Amino acid sequence: MTPRFFATKPQQFLLIITITGVIFRSELAIFLIPHTLLLLLTRRLTIPSIITFGLLGALIGLSLTVPIDSFFWQRFPLWPELSAFSYNILHSQSSNWGTSPWHFYVTSALPRLLFNPLTYILCIPFAASQPVLRRPVMELVIPNLAFVALYSFQPHKEWRFIVYTIPSFLTAAALGASWIWTRRFKSALYRLLSFTLVVSIAGSFVASGVMLAVSRLNYPGAEALNRLHALVPEHQSRYPGGREERIVNVHMDTLACMTGITRFLQLPAPPLADLGESAGTEGAEKNLFWVYDKTEEEEKLLDPVFWQQFDWVLAEKPERVIGKWKVVETVEGYGGLKVWRTGDGDVGDGSGSGDGKGGAIKDVGEMVKNGDLEGLWMVLRRWGRMVTGGWWVGVRMEPRIRILMRLRDMPVPLGGGDW
Repeated sequence: MTPRFFATKPQQFLLIITITGVIFRSELAIFLIPHTLLLLLTRRLTIPSIITFGLLGALIGLSLTVPIDSFFWQRFPLWPELSAFSYNILHSQSSNWGTSPWHFYVTSALPRLLFNPLTYILCIPFAASQPVLRRPVMELVIPNLAFVALYSFQPHKEWRFIVYTIPSFLTAAALGASWIWTRRFKSALYRLLSFTLVVSIAGSFVASGVMLAVSRLNYPGAEALNRLHALVPEHQSRYPGGREERIVNVHMDTLACMTGITRFLQLPAPPLADLGESAGTEGAEKNLFWVYDKTEEEEKLLDPVFWQQFDWVLAEKPERVIGKWKVVETVEGYGGLKVWRTGDGDVGDGSGSGDGKGGAIKDVGEMVKNGDLEGLWMVLRRWGRMVTGGWWVGVRMEPRIRILMRLRDMPVPLGGGDW
């Protein structure tokens, strides 16, 4: 929903935001307060229209969320967003999830969401200083700042609670940037500001790409589950068994679930008829029946009997897994940045050889063709270190998730070998 929609179709704006708040996000009720007041003060909405469209949106939202959520939660009547609003706002229990200082949104969340510092340092103030732009900019900025201020009273703060303000702030910034850019030939000041804007946009693009590449390292849980899905069929093919061997019970600990594991990564159950096929047949990996467990109650985790039901475990701390287990693989995750100096090993390999993975770098064209981003990054960092004399800023990886296999009496694997 664009700021233009807010300005030109206020009734529809009120209706849609009300429906969205009732169904999805209760904090939109607070978001609506300053925006509705602005529309009322500028005579684009009247009190009767506010009541009419507000009630209509609430009725539409309730007619959708209550029956559907009540059915899935098996509790009637259930309005999830009312329960969340009551728990977090009315009863002030959101602090159980952590607290932040009152200025968190202004000093941390908004700068990170807007990203390009010229957005709020130059563009928005510049647009507000121009008489012809002042009114639209104020209408975009003031109600959203009011929402941020109101929500700052809530002790628990997250950037996602105020993400709705970003389109308006960026629109206001775009007005200022457009004003500067269209006048770049009129004076040296406008040329300098225009050049600064171009550089900042290019820099933000590069920084976003780097942050995107680094952020994918924050999900070792997802990587561990994907590796397990590839690893278990190989194990089953080497230890062929009957139907009981085709059921794979997996426990995933809290860190694994918090770092990328979702139901979308879980494999669906195969047709029942396929469960009887031999584990050594072609395509048998598609016929495994996976059972996933996310238990986090401490009492159950301390019970040795609880662990007897599992064949595999994804765990941050193997010592907390009771029984006889073997760490088959270790999945690393982002551990921060590190500066490599001349003489240090290649970035990320932990050795002093500077050989990275130890093999020759493949053809760059082949890497591009195959989408080998890791290989391309290896090439870039080696070239970079040659230019800088061995200096480089790289990512430090740390062991995060271990893939554990239950140790039990097994026949000799087909083809020999060992795990």
